[in-house]
Amino acid sequence: MASISSRRLSMELGEINLEGCPAGVFFLSSAWFLTRDVLGESLYQVCIYTFLILSYLSTFWVCATRERFSSSCDANYPISVAAGRFVVDQTAEAPILPHIYSNGHICASILGTEWSPVLSVSIVCVTLHSMLAFLFRPVHNDRYVRTAPNNLKKVR
Repeated sequence: MASISSRRLSMELGEINLEGCPAGVFFLSSAWFLTRDVLGESLYQVCIYTFLILSYLSTFWVCATRERFSSSCDANYPISVAAGRFVVDQTAEAPILPHIYSNGHICASILGTEWSPVLSVSIVCVTLHSMLAFLFRPVHNDRYVRTAPNNLKKVR
């Protein structure tokens, strides 16, 4: 029998395929990974969605930037938060915004303490799309990046 997480993620992916993504958000891919838990006894699946989020940097919606957002959902999703970050690699940097660190971590309440099982990955993308109107890094970016944990669920 499929887990609640698998059923929920399949439902969300089906909605994205059927209805499309919210305006300014484009679905790029999804991937399922089989992972061992910390004790190495049980197995669970992790799903990683990747989206392209367009931000319009002028009031006339002429200049757009493309940001890749990756969200991973573990076996406890939707009860536990969908961990998400902007993809940072040799070809892409994190957007320069007051709530996004240069390592791609995002400071958004719905990706932490305000997460609710009624939220979805698409709703997170809508939130991020609205955040892309600002053009500067957080004040304490350098200090945070030096001390940030690799596990996005441990970010506070």
